[in-house]
Amino acid sequence: MKSLASEEPYQWTFEATVSAVDGTEVVLEETYFYAEGGGQPADRGTLGGTTVTDVQYSDGAVVHHLDSEPDFTAGDLVEAAVDPTFRTYCMRAHTASHILYGAGRQLLDDLGYGGFDISAPAGGEPSAEGKVRVDFTTPTEIDDSTLVALERLTNQAVWESRDVTWETMAQEEALAREEIAFNTKTEEGLDGETVRVVTVEDWDVAACGGTHVHNTREIGPVTVLDRSNPGEGMTRVEFAVGYRAIEARATDRTLAMEAAGSLETGLSDLPDAVSRLQAENADLRAELDDIKAELVEARLAELSEETFERDGATWLVGTVSGLDANALADRAQDAVGDGTDVAALVDEDGQYLAVATTGSADAGDVVDDVTDEFGGGGGGSPTVAQGGGLGADGDEIVAFLRN
Repeated sequence: MKSLASEEPYQWTFEATVSAVDGTEVVLEETYFYAEGGGQPADRGTLGGTTVTDVQYSDGAVVHHLDSEPDFTAGDLVEAAVDPTFRTYCMRAHTASHILYGAGRQLLDDLGYGGFDISAPAGGEPSAEGKVRVDFTTPTEIDDSTLVALERLTNQAVWESRDVTWETMAQEEALAREEIAFNTKTEEGLDGETVRVVTVEDWDVAACGGTHVHNTREIGPVTVLDRSNPGEGMTRVEFAVGYRAIEARATDRTLAMEAAGSLETGLSDLPDAVSRLQAENADLRAELDDIKAELVEARLAELSEETFERDGATWLVGTVSGLDANALADRAQDAVGDGTDVAALVDEDGQYLAVATTGSADAGDVVDDVTDEFGGGGGGSPTVAQGGGLGADGDEIVAFLRN
């Protein structure tokens, strides 16, 4: 027995005879509850006044899972009620996924259907937090502009009030029609001699066993939320319908208006204002980098005046700010030669140590001496070595190296 929900998605209340009861699991002679499948969650509602928590197919039967044992038995006639809010949300979301895929047909190359899912919180208004995802298999890069185009085309189809219909046809006939999309992941609709095909008028045709609205205008606004890459050659597009779609769009507009206000410009001029700000920021960074470089040069020149002799070698030791570990090592290497045999540079916070030598001393041994004293670790070659994670500030390390 199959659920009748897909054929009569607007049938939210009905009476049915109980076929079997096993604890909290109930089977009816016929049911309009949707059993989870194809990416669509199971319906919610009540059965004989008891809450339905899940609906699943099991051994060819539709099994209703209740939150407690019912007071009815096999043979009883019970009243059933499908949660209309959740059913409506799923109908809207499912049909929206078909429209989004239809929009993808117009924008993406070698398009394939890789999966679909409606997610919603366990309780409360589903569209407040729920989202829907469609997985596209395509070599086309789905960048920001493509996401915008997908959303625009999807909402265009909603606005145009296209009829949504479904029919059952022979599997052989369905497979012969190239315009019919099949879920390449689940092969939905290919488990029998017939295939249920859902058509969005002049927009999309797909094999599908889910519940759908009769007309696209019933869906309401659709807002694309995000994209990701769940696997090679696949792009996942997540979107919202209903309340969350409205809230997401309002949030985006609020953020855009706040950004425009901060830059003292209008929304239409925001891209130009951001571009100008980025250019100014790049110029300031370049100036700052030049100033930092000058300060480093001045500091190294200062340290070169404070060299000392140890074991027949000339040492240059001191703190230098504004350099990361690799830059510190580069400057240590630049400092050796021309009368300096060993250069040991430490950042002011003591996070990094870089040692370079002409070979008169082993750079790795110098780093080992410091890490033995202050902790941390490091390594390198006899002429260049680095240390990090030192448990002291730069001045303490410098004082140790000078002793």
